[in-house]
Parts: sequence; structure tokens; C-alpha cells
Amino acid sequence: MLLVMITLINVLLVWQAKAAGHAVAIDYIHGEGGVDGIKLAYQRHSDVLQRFSPLLDLYFESSVNFWQYGDNNQHDTNFVLAISPVIQYEVSRWNHNPVLVEFGIGVSLLDDTQFAGKNVSTHYQFEDRLGIVYRFGQAQQYRVALRYLHYSNAGFKRPNPGLDFVSLSFSRHF
Repeated sequence: MLLVMITLINVLLVWQAKAAGHAVAIDYIHGEGGVDGIKLAYQRHSDVLQRFSPLLDLYFESSVNFWQYGDNNQHDTNFVLAISPVIQYEVSRWNHNPVLVEFGIGVSLLDDTQFAGKNVSTHYQFEDRLGIVYRFGQAQQYRVALRYLHYSNAGFKRPNPGLDFVSLSFSRHF
């Protein structure tokens, strides 16, 4: 129910804000203990924060994640849906293109609470992220990002070991 409510709020915020573009992204995810995965995402960008600073960007991301842990003969998989508002801030330029830092806190729904040898207790998890992003291309339509992702239930239920990942992302903006 919490995920549904946050999804509706996200949708309303996105449609109320003036759109600054859409993007699709694919991430390779690697986590502790040998977890690997793929994340497919849709991003809707908004210019709502640009009235405070032209260096700020806001986007709302909806994603589907496929995680795998273990050998091919004995492996564990997890399917994850996530939504997250993300704020980016331009901190530098390299080759005349922006370099940004980003952070976001969203929510996710895990298919399985037992994964990678851990009991994460709840299907609902928070998705925290910190990243560095480089925009490039003639119209700056491409982005590559390196992110740290942390999934946890914020202590609402024990145990709460959390899951940590590093992701390498490529996105195309329209």
C-alpha cells in the first residue's frame, strides 16, 4: 500500500511539473557477495528546481531490476520494482560537458525477502543512491553514471542487513 501511495504522489508531481525531457537507462549492477544484475529504467525530467539554480536537475525514475546471486547451477534471483525522485547538481565541467553529483531516496518492492544469503525481512525497501554523472553528446543527450545504491527497510523490521550495490549506467535522453 505504501508503494502504491508513493507511486501516485510521484505521478502527480511528475505531471504537475513542466517536463524537461524523458530518458531510458540501462545499468549493470554489482553487489556484495557476488550479486550481479541489470536495471532497466524510465526517467522523466522536470525543470521545477531550475528556478532555484540552473545547476539543479530533478528527475523521477521508475525501474525494474533483475538480480542474480550464486553459480548457474545453484543461483538465487530477485525481481525488484523501484521508483525514486533524484536530484542532480552540476559540480564541474570536463571537455566542455557537465559533471553532476546526484542523490535520491525512493522505494522498492522486492519479489523475495531471502536473497544472497540474507533475510531482509520485508518486501518493501528504501532505495538510497549517490552517484556521479557525466553528460555528453552534441545535444548532451547521453549520460554515463557511476552510482552507489543501498536497499534497506530503515529498521522497520528486524533483521535489516541491507543490500549494497555499485552500478554503471548509460542513458539516452529524448
